[in-house]
Amino acid sequence: MYVPTHFAADDAAVRGLLANHGAADLVTATPSGLIATLLPFVYDAEVGEHGALLGHVARNNDQWRQPVLGEAMVIVRGPDAYVSPSWYASKSEHGRTVPTWNYVTAHVYGRLVVHDDPDWLDSLVRRLTDRHEAATARPWSVDDAPPAFIAGQLRAIVGVELVISRIEAKLKLSQNRPRADIEGVIDGLEARGDAASAAAVRAANDVHERR
Repeated sequence: MYVPTHFAADDAAVRGLLANHGAADLVTATPSGLIATLLPFVYDAEVGEHGALLGHVARNNDQWRQPVLGEAMVIVRGPDAYVSPSWYASKSEHGRTVPTWNYVTAHVYGRLVVHDDPDWLDSLVRRLTDRHEAATARPWSVDDAPPAFIAGQLRAIVGVELVISRIEAKLKLSQNRPRADIEGVIDGLEARGDAASAAAVRAANDVHERR
């Protein structure tokens, strides 16, 4: 990944992205070619030197059966948004502005481990469920469903664990713009209703919300 110095992510930002992302793309190079699957993952910082990403695929998904050539990769994304040059204060000053795209992403590399074990899968599904149900007024629990039904669902999936060896991360959030332009981007994103992208720009540039 090409990462200019001003778009580099520190360790805290990377950990935050891995812990709080939605779903990510598992990509493997196999004898049959590249295979990719979009999956929700749980980040476990206690595994190995750099942590691990834990997820599951459908048993009928052939990706877990295919030998992996080299490292596997998970592409993790945070907020992303189109940035209009009309938001820049510098547009009215000299007009030398063009559109761009702001985004947060990480390419996470490592060894892929397959888990075809009901207990491992039960633990993972509970962790995923608890995480994503936490903001719900009446959170659903795995125990709300009949045990025999859950057992059948677990038989239909296979666990995957990416034991992380290295991470390339990038926060492209207007850090290369003058402060007035950055504030214009925040205002523009908020006016569009993209609070997540606006908050990411504000945090990356330490711009305090104006009253």
